Amino acid sequence: MPVHHALCRALLGAIAFAVSTSTWAAEPTVVNVWPGKAPGEVKELPPEQDINKPTDKLIGGRKIIKLANVSTPTLTIYGSTTGKPRPAVIVCPGGGHYILAMDLEGTEVASWFDQIGVTGIVLKYRVPARNPEKRWEAAVQDAQRAISLTRSSAKEWNIDPKRIGILGFSAGGETAGLAAILHAQRQYPASDKIDEVSARPDFAALVYPGGFIQKDKPQVLPDYVKIDSTTPPMFFAHSADDGVPVANSVLLFTALQNAKIHSELHVYASGGHGYGRRDIGHPCDAWSDRLQDWMRDQSWLHQ
Repeated sequence: MPVHHALCRALLGAIAFAVSTSTWAAEPTVVNVWPGKAPGEVKELPPEQDINKPTDKLIGGRKIIKLANVSTPTLTIYGSTTGKPRPAVIVCPGGGHYILAMDLEGTEVASWFDQIGVTGIVLKYRVPARNPEKRWEAAVQDAQRAISLTRSSAKEWNIDPKRIGILGFSAGGETAGLAAILHAQRQYPASDKIDEVSARPDFAALVYPGGFIQKDKPQVLPDYVKIDSTTPPMFFAHSADDGVPVANSVLLFTALQNAKIHSELHVYASGGHGYGRRDIGHPCDAWSDRLQDWMRDQSWLHQ
C-alpha cells in the first residue's frame, strides 16, 4: 500500500475515533423546568451549595454530593439526539426533602441509563420542603412539570413519548410515586401549553421509597394515595433492614396488585438505605439489573 494511502487511512481513523469519542463524552444538556419562578416561590434562599462534610459517611468508598437550597429546578439530560428515538427515565434523587444526593442518586444513575440506551434525565427539584403539611408538594409539582416538559420536547430530545418513566430514591421515590399516582391531579395551576401535555409517566421505579405509610396507621396508605386503572406500572427495590421501613414498598405494591396494575417488588435481606447504584457488597447491588430486566420484559427498552 502506498505510504500516503496508509497515512490517509490512519488520519481518517483518528478523526472518526475523535468524533465518536466526542459524541460519547458530550456534556449533558441542562434546561430549566419552569419558564420563570416555580409555583408558590416567595422566599429567597441562600445559594445552592454542597453541604457534605469530611466526616460524613462514605457510600461505596466515596463521598456524595448533598445539594442544598435548590430554588431553580432543572433537568440534566444524558442522551443521544441521533438515531432511533429512545426511552427516557426521569431520575429523582433522595435526601429527605432537605437535600439532594445529586451524584449518588442522580447523575450516576442517569449516566448508567444512557449506557443501556435510555435517555437519563436528572430532576433537580426544590429543597428543602416548602409546605410542612405536604413535604412532597414542591417536589411533585416539579416532577409533574418535568414529565410534561419531557414529553412535549420528545422530538427535540430524541425521545419516544410513549416510553417515558420516572425513578426515585427515598424522598425521591415518594416524589416519583406520587407523580405517577397523582398524574391526573396537577398540583399547580396550569400556565402554558406544556402543562396541557400529559403528566402521566408510562412507568415508575421506586427504590427504598418513604412516605407511603402513616405513623399512626402503618398498614394503611395515606388518603391521597389512591390507585386506579390509570395508575402506571411500578417497580420496587428495598432492603429489609432499611431504616425507612420496607412496608412503604410492600404496602404500595400490594395496593397495585389488588388493582391489577402490573408491578414487581424486590426485597433484599440487607443493604440498609441510600446506596444508589454503588457497590456496597450486598445483594441489593443488583437492583438496577433487575430493573433493566423488568423494563425489557415490559417492552420499555428497545429490543
